[in-house]
Amino acid sequence: MIRRHYVLGAATLLAGLSLPALAQRGDDDGEFVILQARYGTDRNHVDVTDQLRQLARRDRRVRLTNDLFGVDPDPGRDKYLRIYARDSQGRERRFDYPERAWIDGGQFTAWGAGRWGEPNYNGGWAGNPYRDRHDDGSYTILHANYGTPGREVDVTGRLRELARRDERFRMGNDTFGVDPDPGRDKRLIIIARDPNGQQRSFAYAEGSWVDGSQFTGWRRGDWGR
Repeated sequence: MIRRHYVLGAATLLAGLSLPALAQRGDDDGEFVILQARYGTDRNHVDVTDQLRQLARRDRRVRLTNDLFGVDPDPGRDKYLRIYARDSQGRERRFDYPERAWIDGGQFTAWGAGRWGEPNYNGGWAGNPYRDRHDDGSYTILHANYGTPGREVDVTGRLRELARRDERFRMGNDTFGVDPDPGRDKRLIIIARDPNGQQRSFAYAEGSWVDGSQFTGWRRGDWGR
């Protein structure tokens, strides 16, 4: 009888230890390994890999605020965090987070453990080679218009700014800061060229998600007239 209690007690203890361990390991098995993190603007930016590692050890999710890293590399301008990472196939990807955005470490390998970062990584800022599987879409954007048939404006430049911030965004009434036809439902029309040189249009209604993964060089912004 005593032996039975001992075995049950040991099993209970092991279960209590193993469940959190499994949960912790599962929360740290993201797809991408972080190479480097930089914070700032295209004009001025600094390496914040070590600071981000410290934050990651405290929590899985971090909100990007002005004073998060204790440095302001470009006062008076909106800044963002740029994380360079590599997937299991050796392909590099860049993640951009604007101020006030949430950073979820669940997609990064060993996020909480802090076992990441390459001191000699030289991907740079805009000089990154962009070997990103999500930046190699099939269609090259030529231009983008927003509005209604007969009343629309060219928003190629504004779309380029949005693309550099995130791969996906939801289009709302104030996305482009202009209302070419008040009181009517509007849509975004993207005109692109496929690998064979044929043009194709993509239409997005208000409230829908725009996914840039199908467009070549989406985040680089090297498209459009």
